[in-house]
Amino acid sequence: MKFLQKLAATRAPAAVVLVRPALGAIFLSEGIQKFLFSDALGVGRFTKIGIPAPEILAPFVGVCEIVCGLLFLVGLLTRLAAIPMIINMLVAISTTKIPILLKSGFRAAAHESRTDFAMLLGSLFLLLVGGGPWSLDALLSRCDGA
Repeated sequence: MKFLQKLAATRAPAAVVLVRPALGAIFLSEGIQKFLFSDALGVGRFTKIGIPAPEILAPFVGVCEIVCGLLFLVGLLTRLAAIPMIINMLVAISTTKIPILLKSGFRAAAHESRTDFAMLLGSLFLLLVGGGPWSLDALLSRCDGA
């Protein structure tokens, strides 16, 4: 349990409760939409941008976004959930926003990538600070420490 206690430990301010649910809701929504609108946002989009094995990777990414989004929402294993979402956003930026930069320039790429960068930086933030005092991580950490 020592590892779980360290993973759940957080010294983040209570204001994390403003970031964590917002980020969780966005990832949850994006993951669900990969299944609801498969042609536009799931397998079809992955095929269009050249992601290999899109019929496997699109549902995999969708499930990761749903699971990690839910974990962010409740603040459970927040740091652990942040890692795949950081990777997810780095891949999204490199496969969809870098081509815009090369084709249309900085202004167009900056405009198109603002949400992606916010999600990336939000995930990095949660990786660094954890779930905050109003999270299941904090509750788990207190219970393990007793």
